[in-house]
Amino acid sequence: MKGSDVVIEGVSKSFGDFKALNNVSLEIKKGEFFSLLGPSGCGKTTLLRIIAGFEQPDCGIVTFDGNNVLPLQPNRRQANTVFQSYALFPHLSVFENVAFSLRLKNASKSEIRDRVNEYLRLVQLEDHSEKKPNQLSGGQKQRVAIARALINEPSVLLLDEPLSALDAKLRQHMLIELDSIHDKIGITFIYVTHDQQEALSVSDRLAVMNQGDVLQIGTPHDIYESPATDFVARFIGETNLTDAAVISVETMDRPWLEYMAELDVPGLGRIKVTTVDEVKPGQTVSFTIRPEKIAITKDRPATSRHDINLFQGRVDEPIYSGFQTKFYVEVMGKLIRVIKQHANYSDEGPDILWKDSVYLSWSADDGYIVEVKN
Repeated sequence: MKGSDVVIEGVSKSFGDFKALNNVSLEIKKGEFFSLLGPSGCGKTTLLRIIAGFEQPDCGIVTFDGNNVLPLQPNRRQANTVFQSYALFPHLSVFENVAFSLRLKNASKSEIRDRVNEYLRLVQLEDHSEKKPNQLSGGQKQRVAIARALINEPSVLLLDEPLSALDAKLRQHMLIELDSIHDKIGITFIYVTHDQQEALSVSDRLAVMNQGDVLQIGTPHDIYESPATDFVARFIGETNLTDAAVISVETMDRPWLEYMAELDVPGLGRIKVTTVDEVKPGQTVSFTIRPEKIAITKDRPATSRHDINLFQGRVDEPIYSGFQTKFYVEVMGKLIRVIKQHANYSDEGPDILWKDSVYLSWSADDGYIVEVKN
């Protein structure tokens, strides 16, 4: 496996009175595609700049393969950075932009030719080598920046919101290409983004950050299906999130230890949810159910299962977007978001209209207790 293990231990950073990072610790595995995800100002770019060597932390250490890199200048760290702004030399051709660092090292003409052509092939720009940056599209400029960063064969590639300047369709295309490049070269990628879909699409693991803290680290599946905090649940995808009081808890007969809890949601009523963590009657918890987990029908579902939550409501707003319809359904004064995917032409989604009376149902296994409040 190529790349380096990157370990951040107890890193804090302040700018005047502003605390950008608060005792951050995380481990990134060799060859991993790891994302730092969070809103603007959460500290993700500051952390990336500390890893790169452009900022020094107030305390803590950063190691590559067990070696502390904080005393090293950026060009000594075996890490290269791809910036949002591309940072290409406008007067140089694509070939010369990619070759720039090799020329600084006095590499031979044959080595420069062979290696530049190799990396231009990697990013599919071999036919554009003589063009200037102003003759390229945004996606092509970003690929030049990636090739220029990779030609030094770093152990770690740092990517600071590299796709944010591109339009939505080009972003998706570049994301696939970036993932493909990672698979081909196998080094450690650390990717900074505020776009949850980008992070979920390409990451082996990701860290969700807010206000200088790392709130949760895990696989995209773990983060989406089992959010650790209210903020993570709201930030990653859409969800229905509410406080609830635990009424009762029973142990379930399953291969693993699991519980069925009955919750009282103010203004909505009683719901059932399974949980691997035991909660106690009287506790206040945060409960979440993702919109796509909820079934919406005009007719009352025929089921006798005791673990199905069933409510009747009225469609307050249907929003049709082709591949899916999002419904805002009023249930006893509360708005619940529901997403219905349209896999077939005859799917019912568009036939459920504004003000229709509908039934919402979901399994206790599909809800999730996010936090215990007391």
